[in-house]
Amino acid sequence: MKIAAGTAPTSLPRNATPLTGAAGLAVLRRLVVRWMARRRDRQALARLDSHLLRDIGLDAGRAADEAARPFWKP
Repeated sequence: MKIAAGTAPTSLPRNATPLTGAAGLAVLRRLVVRWMARRRDRQALARLDSHLLRDIGLDAGRAADEAARPFWKP
């Protein structure tokens, strides 16, 4: 199964072998690190002033929508 870069599958194939041991922990660690980064980035986005949002091409509504998204959603 080929997965595009930067995306994550929402389900696993029926014949997928569960990762165990160090490999499973490494996958879990990467997932948690990604979630923490999303949470941090969305919190920072929520704190930006309107002139800074304009600098990055966002309006307040779009920034609020993105900031309100759960950390597990890309």
